[in-house]
Amino acid sequence: MSYNRMPALFLGHGSPMNVLEDNTYTRAWQHLGATLPRPRAILAVSAHWYTRGTAVTAMHNPRTIHDFGGFPQALFDVRYPAPGSPELAQQVIDLLAPIDVHADQEWGFDHGSWGVLAKMYPQADIPVVQLSIDGTQSAQWHFELGRKLASLRNEGVMIVASGNVVHNLRMLRWQGAATSYPWAESFNEFVRENLSFAGEAADHPLVNYLQHEGAEMSNPTPEHYLPLLYILGARAAEESISIPVEGMEMGAISMLSVQVS
Repeated sequence: MSYNRMPALFLGHGSPMNVLEDNTYTRAWQHLGATLPRPRAILAVSAHWYTRGTAVTAMHNPRTIHDFGGFPQALFDVRYPAPGSPELAQQVIDLLAPIDVHADQEWGFDHGSWGVLAKMYPQADIPVVQLSIDGTQSAQWHFELGRKLASLRNEGVMIVASGNVVHNLRMLRWQGAATSYPWAESFNEFVRENLSFAGEAADHPLVNYLQHEGAEMSNPTPEHYLPLLYILGARAAEESISIPVEGMEMGAISMLSVQVS
């Protein structure tokens, strides 16, 4: 069976409350689900599965993980019962060889993945496999994993990565209009300006993001930034890149989303 090349997406997921809300971001995610080619399966890469080593969900029926606290009960009541795909998990394992990828039977879907997929595909009828982010590896390593996974896009698999390119919870502004910090705006603009870079990974400004003066404040830890690199790595040189939605929340969370197609 032949497939059209699937898009690859990085979605700034922000607060878990987006699952219950109707706003600019959730409407953009809904629009993507309604207008993009329907995938046969989804490979999700979420900031919230940050591991030592690499793992991929390989069970038939992954659980919905509520990896947050202090939110309304209605959010904990949400389930995203999309099927898993042991077959796709094995494809991922094979593509990433000789990297040792663990076929996981415990994890499931955390809110970085189901939080956006519940808006894109609310029927939960597309198989989803989630790939962990190895916190021991470099930014370039994660970019190269995106390259290795790119061929899945030719087989009907949509890659959906989820995080936030600016994510500093300690600096959140809870009151008023929440004007963005200058360092957050500067780093966010740096990301926007360099999305289309087409050179080698070692020279990519967004792989070498820590050279930006605002990088450490924007990302005190890297797990919310790294998912973007999988999407940039999965991009072919001739493909276009666009921003379906963007915004800055509470001064220090970027909701920038990126589409490669």
